[in-house]
Amino acid sequence: MMGTRDRLPREQDEATVPVTDAGIGRRRFLGYVLAAPTLAVAARLGEEAVGTTEAHAAPAAPASLPGLPELTKLFDFNDLLTDAALPTAGLITIQVHADGTASFALPRAEVGQGITTSTAMLIAEELDLPLEKIRVTLADARPELLFNQLTGGSNATISTYTPVRVAAAIARRRLLEAAADVLDAGISTLTVKDGVVTARNGRSATYGSLAEKAASVRTVRVAADLKPRSAFSVIGTPRNRVDALASVTGRKQFAMDLQVPGAFPAMVCRPPTINGTVRSVQNLAETRAMPGVTDVVAVSTGVAVRARTFGQCIDAVRALKVAWGPGTAEGASDDTVLRELKAAEIPLAVPPLNHLAKTVEATFTFHFASNSALEPNCAVADVRPDRAEVWASLKSPIVAKEKIAAKLGLPLGAVTVHVTEGGGSFGRKLFSDAALEAAEISRAMGKPVKLMWHRTDEFRQGRTHPMATSRIRATHALGKVLTYEQRHTSVSTDFGHGLGEIITAAAAKLPVGDLTFSETIFTLTQQTPYDLGLHTQFLNEVDKGFNTGSMRGIYSPNVRCAQELVLDRLADEMGKDRLQLRRQLMKDDRSRAVLDKVADIGNWGRELPAGMAQGIAVHPEYHGAVAVLAEIDCRPQTTGRHVPDACTGPRVTKVVCAVDVGLAVNPKGLEAQMTGGIMDGIALTLTSGLHLKDGAFLEGSWDNYFYTRQWNTPPELEIVVMPPTGEKPGGAGELAVGAAAAAVACAYGAATGTMPTTFPVNHSGPLGFEPLPTVPPIPQSPTDGLDRAY
Repeated sequence: MMGTRDRLPREQDEATVPVTDAGIGRRRFLGYVLAAPTLAVAARLGEEAVGTTEAHAAPAAPASLPGLPELTKLFDFNDLLTDAALPTAGLITIQVHADGTASFALPRAEVGQGITTSTAMLIAEELDLPLEKIRVTLADARPELLFNQLTGGSNATISTYTPVRVAAAIARRRLLEAAADVLDAGISTLTVKDGVVTARNGRSATYGSLAEKAASVRTVRVAADLKPRSAFSVIGTPRNRVDALASVTGRKQFAMDLQVPGAFPAMVCRPPTINGTVRSVQNLAETRAMPGVTDVVAVSTGVAVRARTFGQCIDAVRALKVAWGPGTAEGASDDTVLRELKAAEIPLAVPPLNHLAKTVEATFTFHFASNSALEPNCAVADVRPDRAEVWASLKSPIVAKEKIAAKLGLPLGAVTVHVTEGGGSFGRKLFSDAALEAAEISRAMGKPVKLMWHRTDEFRQGRTHPMATSRIRATHALGKVLTYEQRHTSVSTDFGHGLGEIITAAAAKLPVGDLTFSETIFTLTQQTPYDLGLHTQFLNEVDKGFNTGSMRGIYSPNVRCAQELVLDRLADEMGKDRLQLRRQLMKDDRSRAVLDKVADIGNWGRELPAGMAQGIAVHPEYHGAVAVLAEIDCRPQTTGRHVPDACTGPRVTKVVCAVDVGLAVNPKGLEAQMTGGIMDGIALTLTSGLHLKDGAFLEGSWDNYFYTRQWNTPPELEIVVMPPTGEKPGGAGELAVGAAAAAVACAYGAATGTMPTTFPVNHSGPLGFEPLPTVPPIPQSPTDGLDRAY
């Protein structure tokens, strides 16, 4: 029989557990075993947990710090999101079931970035259970989580890393205690492998057989230790996605796959200009009589149609004759917005210096870019007089629930919001546009609807990355950079999806003075890896008439691209190699390490034919750092090649990327994130932009919004995940976009001999396509698919 020293009490009331720093070891955390038929465990992260080396806590920020970019070293946007999530970080539950599986409802959105896999890995690590026995689903909107159910800012893994592990570790401890009783053995003598607990005498018990015994009849507080990194066997190892098979076999359930009783397809006839309004419908009766159509109603965003098939919805939308009122950007074009931006630029403070110093100046223009995901914007809604139920891919479901309740005039508790998996986001699904619209349509029709936006709707009325300018002035003398000023001026970015609420709640402790939402996020995200002397970066925003969003990286791709191009100019004027200057100015070892890695693997400075060149860039953000080396081919035989219905131009032929995120939970998933970010960066620099004319965007779908295509991706691509440099993960989702965009821009400038200042670089050239009409708002479904195959 084992002694009492070998086993902790199976249940402890909260009052019996010391809650002092002395009682909490370096990796010891508190949590709860919940009253349940089988084992259910929740983490509890109070001050004692935050004070350990495992939990993340941002350093206390001085109240009077100036609003300089270096503030991000003390407290950045990711720290803000983690800090906001911390008070409710323990309100998550891991359950162990009688079949030996464990389940967890993740309060974040899976939109293809792989967080269900990385979360399952955290649970598998601490629970010593095979990855295939972990079931990670997405939690419904839970208002009690406050700011702990928002997916954005590359924060999902950072903010959930410790709470999920704590809950899993407590579950493991509880199961071992139960096994000690069943196997009549001391806990320290037990071993666990693949969910089977074995004693030295050879007797064993499965987690499934122990789940009920390990459960509690009342909620009790317990302690547990986390594994040290040296004992990891899952975290940090490359793993395939847990949802890979479902994805490739078509079994994964997205919003449009759901079979909600009575939910017929629905679409909306939208205005010809951005945010136009319905004045009247001239053929309402005729449209309602069309085959398959069940309902036609005017709503705040247009005229909604419900029919038995989406094809019938398209026919009805195209048939509608609507008198439209003006929109919020009526008459606006690229030129008018650019003039507005230039008029709003914050003046530069340092004047051009005398002959002892030289000045480099440049102004860059970044055109609107579409925030469309591959999956069209969609949602299912069933609204009744006293309740509402909505299904959608939502990265801010609590805000969606609040807005739907307010829109419908229902109590918050009468609205249920289910979070479905999404087919991409890049910030788009932070907004609940489709969910709110579906709820409004369902209420107006009195019937469930399955709403889907047409792709043309998404490009013309959906969310965009705002048009912006960056004006830079830098001075140098005697081989040193003396000053660097950057004034970023942008069409207003909409933060009405939850990020604004977090900033409001944290305002008292944010060391950013009296800044707006946008300026606060700009200040907390924009850091530079370089020592640029007297260095200032400021944001000013104008014009709220556009539907904008927090596209992948928010401000970083534009700001980083402009800065790296100016670094190239400075290097040339100072007579230094472009890599050499970056190394000389580098402020931290992690950024220098990724820079050196890509320079070495990519053979920086190698001889290339005329018209081909290399570019290099570094981007630090969210406790991570990435460097990208890109090679580009701008020779006539490449830029002049013809691909049907395509925009070709220069081709990036090689990319080497090195990334350091501290601790990579799943290196294979991290590689995928970097690959996607690189493709985004190539697109933003070379080909992907929206043309605004007379209050509407000309692009109408992916076939004329020239995102990076298969035949335009680099034939040589290498991603290097650096060895761990920390005990916890940093952000990854947005990290590569800025560095990739900048490296490609620098390579383009080197290959052509002219620094690019307008992005994408093809924006001022021929349009490359015949714009779709704005009336009807969506095109007829194509019937010539085989003719377009090549």
